[in-house]
Amino acid sequence: MNASRRVMLTALLLCFVTDLPAQQPPASRLPDFARARDEAVGFLQNLIRIDTSNGNETRAAEYIKSILDAEGIPAEIFTLEDGRGNVVARLKGNGKKRAVLLMGHTDVVGVEKEKWTVDPFAAVIKDGYLYGRGSTDDKDNAAANLEVLLLLHRLNVPLDRDVIYLAEAGEEGSPRLGIGYMVDEHWDKIDSEFALAEGGTSVIREGKVRYVGIASTEKVGRGLRLVARGTSGHGSVPRPDNPVVHLAAAVAKAGQYQVPMRLNETTRTFFKRLAEISPPDEAFLFTHLEDPVVGPMVQEILRRQYLSMNSMIRTSISPTIFRAGFRSNVIPGDAEANLDVRAVPDEDMDKVVETLQRLIDDPAVEIVRSRAGRPSPPPSSIDSEMFRALETTQASMFPGAATLPMMLTGATDMSFLRAKGAQSYGIGAPAQEGEIGAHGNDERISVDGFGKFVEFIYRTVLEVAAAPSTGKK
Repeated sequence: MNASRRVMLTALLLCFVTDLPAQQPPASRLPDFARARDEAVGFLQNLIRIDTSNGNETRAAEYIKSILDAEGIPAEIFTLEDGRGNVVARLKGNGKKRAVLLMGHTDVVGVEKEKWTVDPFAAVIKDGYLYGRGSTDDKDNAAANLEVLLLLHRLNVPLDRDVIYLAEAGEEGSPRLGIGYMVDEHWDKIDSEFALAEGGTSVIREGKVRYVGIASTEKVGRGLRLVARGTSGHGSVPRPDNPVVHLAAAVAKAGQYQVPMRLNETTRTFFKRLAEISPPDEAFLFTHLEDPVVGPMVQEILRRQYLSMNSMIRTSISPTIFRAGFRSNVIPGDAEANLDVRAVPDEDMDKVVETLQRLIDDPAVEIVRSRAGRPSPPPSSIDSEMFRALETTQASMFPGAATLPMMLTGATDMSFLRAKGAQSYGIGAPAQEGEIGAHGNDERISVDGFGKFVEFIYRTVLEVAAAPSTGKK
């Protein structure tokens, strides 16, 4: 064969290979996902039935450890305070790449039982949904990650990376007992290049997943208190220095104030990609946020109609608690209010406080800053091997959808991991737009969506951690 014919044939073969569909993992490395869903649902039900709204995470950790022990996967429980245990397990890889961490927290917020239609700790399944406190925050992640670890172990998947499982305590208010303790005292147990945790969302509209939202960064709590002081006295004699009056005026000004919009790589990409899959009227909004002419009008529309998106583009300020007085006929000597401030990662809080002081313009009102509870590290990259693996899984499972990087408006334990250099991403189960979720009454998760979530995590971990012998492309 002459040289020109060899070149031509080589070019044809390259074209043919390029046009082949993306290579899928061999069937031997893919589990029965229906069975995996059912088993994981059982794990989730049992975790919900362990009431961890007032601690007791060690009970959940011991339950998880018992499952891992039965499967022959070594697990350890680490505890800073009695009853507040964190459980860690690891599947060993060949060490070619650094570890990936699968994380979920086992504590939950409290409930108002009388406002639920079911027992919040009974883990009832009805109409295709699993009800219970923690079903979406965050025992779903703890249960789904546990199932993924078991599947990798049972199928004996060769790994280029260690896969670490962590179910941690204290996320809902005491991170020093959970991720703070693990990072400070046991980092060697969870040291990883990548982490998957809570916080993302896969939004279903008209029966199809519209987009898969991946949290690559998050806002950080930087709470403030407004404290007004005056002279106490009888309520029958109005006083010009009444601290309740001064505080009320200050709260109104702070509550109406909007910190200027500031997009970063995550939020700019979020709106760009969201516009590409949105109707024209919504796409116009998402592409004109920074327009010098119509931008202010667009931002006002977001403020009134797209509340979460409005919070995503700026540091937000929400008055939440007002404390004043003890009798209706006594003017109190002081009054105070809490402002829930959620700052974008690189916000200059000194400037925010200075602006509020000028805005309030009242020497009777003092602004007191709260101690920061979580670090504020840079966002995780949206051009990493893990983010690309998440995009690959989305394209495989939900063709026609989009992968959107997101900035969470709330806070998670991922901030501690990002501060240590671990590229961390929040993911979530498919859910209908407006679904009742985290912290809500009748918190629930779709059983089918939860099954898809297990599959999503498994395929992503296979993509990023499995050795080439599994057929990973």
